[in-house]
Amino acid sequence: MAPQPEKVKQKESWPSNYFNYFTEVEEHFQRARGTGLFLMSPLDWALVETWKNAGVPLAAVLRGIDAAFEKWRTKKKRGHNVNSVAYCSQAVLSEAQAMAGVAPARGRKESAPPFSVDDLERYLGENAETIGEHPGFEEIADAVDRLASEAAELFGDLEDLEQRLTALEDKMIALARSRQSEEDLLRARRELDLQLRPYRGKMTAPQLAMLEKQYLERQLLESRALPRLSLFYLR
Repeated sequence: MAPQPEKVKQKESWPSNYFNYFTEVEEHFQRARGTGLFLMSPLDWALVETWKNAGVPLAAVLRGIDAAFEKWRTKKKRGHNVNSVAYCSQAVLSEAQAMAGVAPARGRKESAPPFSVDDLERYLGENAETIGEHPGFEEIADAVDRLASEAAELFGDLEDLEQRLTALEDKMIALARSRQSEEDLLRARRELDLQLRPYRGKMTAPQLAMLEKQYLERQLLESRALPRLSLFYLR
């Protein structure tokens, strides 16, 4: 049975590996696939986000991608090209399990974030403005706007800020979901099922549940033109 991401305890250093997580995975997958033209799908982004949120080490993801492609290239009948990060999910989680009990604990590394205070203030301010354009979301918009006004102070503890933004995003998702029609939810689930169908056998039920939740939340925000609030999306 493939390992479950919630069992992985190793934590990546903050903030360097946190902000590099998605970029490193995308670029490594492109190199392993042998093309720089590949763009990750919404399903891919949701899957990578579940790994990040579950604490799967970046090194485990990169090793898993390599292992999956190495196995694919040894097949006599390869079939189609690997067109989704989901193809590598079992190998990634196997690598994460292998690292979980053997990798030495790493100390907290202090490193500069890849953005400035001005970038942070602009990012939060623009998100507050976007959210405020949606009736009923004014409270969340005001909270994000207050964070923007305190950007200089909050810049000293980005991990705490990320936790605040996560709480606000959860609240925003809950509010958006309460306004989602049954037809829209059914459409999103059908799209998810279509994309997941080739990879369901590579994931356990808990892994699929996490991925489905992440995908549907991303799709919900995108369909309502609501922004993601995580600092990772500050680019």
